[in-house]
Amino acid sequence: MLHQVDAVPALALGEGAIRAVPAEAARLAPGAAVLAVVDPALADGPLASGLVQGLAEAGLRPRLHAPPPGEPKADGIAEAADAARAAGAGLILGFGGGSALDLAKMTAVCACPGEAADPMAYALAARPLARALPKILIPATAGTGAEAASTCVYAAPDGRKTWAWGPAAKPALAVLDPEATATLPAHLTAWCALDAFVHAFEAATNRNAHAGAQTHAHAALRLVAENLEAALDPAPASSPVGAGAAEARQALLLGAFHAGVAIDACSTALAHNLSHALAGLAPVHHGLATALAFERTLPWLAEAPTPALHAAARALGLAGAEAAPAFVSALMDRAGIERRLPEAFAGASPDALAAEALRPENAPMRAASSRDAGEADLRRFAEELLALAP
Repeated sequence: MLHQVDAVPALALGEGAIRAVPAEAARLAPGAAVLAVVDPALADGPLASGLVQGLAEAGLRPRLHAPPPGEPKADGIAEAADAARAAGAGLILGFGGGSALDLAKMTAVCACPGEAADPMAYALAARPLARALPKILIPATAGTGAEAASTCVYAAPDGRKTWAWGPAAKPALAVLDPEATATLPAHLTAWCALDAFVHAFEAATNRNAHAGAQTHAHAALRLVAENLEAALDPAPASSPVGAGAAEARQALLLGAFHAGVAIDACSTALAHNLSHALAGLAPVHHGLATALAFERTLPWLAEAPTPALHAAARALGLAGAEAAPAFVSALMDRAGIERRLPEAFAGASPDALAAEALRPENAPMRAASSRDAGEADLRRFAEELLALAP
């Protein structure tokens, strides 16, 4: 079997890296119109304003597009692609969390001449993402690793999560600047970081795992585990990010990027299967859902340890896989993660959640798990997760 790690996007990282974006954009697409897809929570902020101004000063023609909050939807991608075509965009800029970045990635495909304008044409890899407008992606959360991955996650018209895949989803440049994550609330920082941690752990231990990807995944595990608490420290009033917090946030961004490279090569596994299933029942933050699912499935996985599970545990300084569940629970405790689902899950049926986990779009994650999960296992995990609802 051929094991590979595909092209890793070029990186600009460090405090102030975001201010180099206009010059890089002008290098990639001189004089072009630029559609800047910006998370709505950031659209009116100084960083977004500075980017738009800098793009204009660099001789480009920026147009700001702030999509609705929440995970990207097929119709929202089509709307952004229409805006890009109307502007004659030659470059797409994505700035925000994983949702904004995935929307920017799909917009760059659907707005590319000769490509399908309907994002559903690519759903479940029915058609690969083969060509796209050039992109620069700036993550404002350290979690999804969308800036490093070939996969885009979005909602189909029926509201269920789907995904598209292909090399054209990757950006020409990913910009990792801790200033971009400075205003993220502590609970979101923690949820996103746990998402990156689970990405890394699952990519390093599932049935697709291989040494090339494990190099990235093990680095990500250490970066997240060693820096999450410091990244949550309150910043002093004199600075948006204190020196220690800035360094820790930079490390989390790099950890999320490495984890994105790892899942791009090896995909995820059972915790993400259940996380996506939860999102199919009711709105829930992906990082929170993933962390809750991981805490419940990891002890079960550790009952049947593999060399890869032991190696991931050792990357964290543990003796072996049997110590990993307690380590993860303690990390979640230190990050202040409450084990509680939103009220929308009150009264939800374990059978309905298990059925969501068995849907075709979730099958690759379940199949990749290092231990086979049957219907009885999924129902038990569904019961345990829904017990966290109010």
